[in-house]
Amino acid sequence: MMFKGCGTALVTPFRTDGSVDYEAYARLVDRQVEGGVDFLVPLATTGETPTLSAEEKRQLLTLTDEHSKGLPLLVGCGSNSVNGTLANMKALEGLRVDAWLVVVPFYNKPTQEGQFRYFQAVASQADKPIVIYNVPGRTGANMQADTCLRIAKEVPGIIGVKEASGKLDQVCDILRDAPEGFALLSGDDDMTLDMMRHGAKGVISVASNIRPAEVREMVHKALEQDFDAAQMLDAPLQPLYKACFVEPNPIPAKAALNVLGLCTAEMRLPLVTATESTFNLMRSILK
Repeated sequence: MMFKGCGTALVTPFRTDGSVDYEAYARLVDRQVEGGVDFLVPLATTGETPTLSAEEKRQLLTLTDEHSKGLPLLVGCGSNSVNGTLANMKALEGLRVDAWLVVVPFYNKPTQEGQFRYFQAVASQADKPIVIYNVPGRTGANMQADTCLRIAKEVPGIIGVKEASGKLDQVCDILRDAPEGFALLSGDDDMTLDMMRHGAKGVISVASNIRPAEVREMVHKALEQDFDAAQMLDAPLQPLYKACFVEPNPIPAKAALNVLGLCTAEMRLPLVTATESTFNLMRSILK
């Protein structure tokens, strides 16, 4: 499993005129590499991917590869249809992708059987391994533990799940019965350490956009089973984790990056720039 430890769900910085700030993006990727993260996750939720054009996605992925120093790339491509997801994969043809991050279909509210068949259909035509992304707060449909395990055991090419249901009991059910080689990664920064105590292999983090070295160090202590040290590192990060979600992600993360002077806080509609209270909260936490 190449996706283990701390992976960062990269933000997409924009200029004040709304265009992608590719220079700032390259610097952000460099900062992640320097911070020691284990893998990179471009073109996912935190990257505001639904607002990006096909050409912008290709340029961002190209830059990610060029600045990654060879770190594994888990690339977001999910949609709410099989054809849409496969088309997103095809649109990135010829660029380096080590695996695809495919979200549970959103808006449709599929049943558990529908979710199983969807991932079965996508995996049968995908050219790379797939990590499922379960985030019911965004999609409106929770993938239950039994469905996740069924996919893990019956669908070739599915290598893991990013779990962001917020349900520790569901996470534990998956970890207890997951087949060998199937990895569970936290999708909730504030729950990462608890998940790793039960066997999760790491995190796909929003907070590591802001503090890559610190999140990476905490995760690696947990991988080493040194949970006392991990707890000492995790406790001061908890306010940052929570602040990253006081408004819809990635609004607060971009506010924090702006406070650090790394990029603007600009968003693309329908998301809007952080409120002043969020800026003040991030200033306080970072100070």
